[in-house]
Amino acid sequence: MERRRFLLGVGSASLVAGCSSTLLDDGEDKPAGDRRQTETTTEETTSTPTATEDDRTPESAAVRIIADQEFKDAEKAIANALYDAGLSEDIDIEFETMGFTGLRKSTYISALDAGRADPDIFMMDSGWTIPFILRDQLVNLSEELSQDTLDYVRNDYLDSAVQTASDPETGDLYGLPLFTDYPVMHYRKDLVEEAGYDPEGENWATEAMTWQRFSEIAADVWEQSGVEYGFTTQADEYIGLSCCTFNETITSWGGAYFGDHDNLSGPVGDRPVTVNEEPVHSTIKMMRSFAEGPDAENALDGYQQVTTEDIFEFVEEDARGPFASGDAVFMRNWPYAIEATVGYDDSQVTPEMYGTMPLPYAVEEGQGNYEGTGGSSHALGGWHLTINPHSDRKDDAVQVLEAFANEDVMHTILEEVGNLPPDPAVTEQANPDNVGAIGNHLDTLAVAAENTVARPVTAIWSDQSPIIAEEVHAAYRNEKSPERAMSDLEERLLEIENG
Repeated sequence: MERRRFLLGVGSASLVAGCSSTLLDDGEDKPAGDRRQTETTTEETTSTPTATEDDRTPESAAVRIIADQEFKDAEKAIANALYDAGLSEDIDIEFETMGFTGLRKSTYISALDAGRADPDIFMMDSGWTIPFILRDQLVNLSEELSQDTLDYVRNDYLDSAVQTASDPETGDLYGLPLFTDYPVMHYRKDLVEEAGYDPEGENWATEAMTWQRFSEIAADVWEQSGVEYGFTTQADEYIGLSCCTFNETITSWGGAYFGDHDNLSGPVGDRPVTVNEEPVHSTIKMMRSFAEGPDAENALDGYQQVTTEDIFEFVEEDARGPFASGDAVFMRNWPYAIEATVGYDDSQVTPEMYGTMPLPYAVEEGQGNYEGTGGSSHALGGWHLTINPHSDRKDDAVQVLEAFANEDVMHTILEEVGNLPPDPAVTEQANPDNVGAIGNHLDTLAVAAENTVARPVTAIWSDQSPIIAEEVHAAYRNEKSPERAMSDLEERLLEIENG
């Protein structure tokens, strides 16, 4: 915990697991306002990229895994857990660290295109694994892993995570989910209770409320508490808007980018574009009500003002800042925000003040326009382990992945690194005393895990993502009506789909 607090003190970006897959993905995607443009400089100068050539000698031929710095720091504990899980002690493993964003992705592309054998295992963002699969650049794990492991992954892992690691055409598995991430609604329990609400009696931790009810509560507590914001979220024009905050909110309204969620991974050019529909319009209008009030132009009647137009310039840390300083009641953010906020002795928000709950919804689960929509919805983040097909230690790499598919290994990663397991049952079973500040919120995280929505990742998502962010943001700011913005978006998405 002291190590993790130090890392957070240096820069909480290093532990934003959800953002490492929501904001640091897509490589070529660099929309305006992405805070990662500044953070990348820090991360890439403090990380140690792996060698671009295979410089291993027979005496040091460990299985090399590209991973985050936190995995390198916990290398010994993770290795011991892998050996306890059955990995042969004749197989040495070595974590190599590398910065996020385009650096890691471009390095992978370069290594694979050149046919280099090193590294053996890539830690690959769930947001851009599928394009590598479609280029036939990864080992087909369905042909390599044991049937017991494949059954465990298919039956017990988070289904949305497994989908982002699978071939959308054949269903074959090409990546082993290493950890997942998903946002929740964070709130000031003390302010809510002082305003007369009973979060524990109403089971806020596990039972989602409607967006309308949320707006009524947030507006009331905001007024009574006198803090700067009733609600903060991420609504700037950047990758996180298209992949996550807007994606999950339209899902909670029963809408979608491409119809049924079976279409999230394609087939490109043979799926409907469904953004210019009432649930999507209502999502935008609701956000305008939240920021400007229900009487504003293109706002939604019945939804109260709970914040200001500032949120249209907010990304993750912009949203967390006011909450951490005691100036916000509610905040949509990733789990990293819990420890980043309460992990210090002088924090303005103590663990006793801190509450979390599932994200609200507009229509009941299954009552949306498309399959997979409706109900509380949380954007999926996370990373996978994939194998380099050019590795000269492929068999050993397969055995390493076999060992990672183990509950005790997941517990170790949760406790040592702070990453949420791909098997939601492991999160539920974790000892709250051993996992830091998130230990008080495992029940909420378990609910969020079962209600995740993945990005519509295809080979063309990096072209579609900034366009979605641009048009949605224009509608948020009332530069276009929701109907006009989504009509324009529909036309632009269709052009890319058909092209």
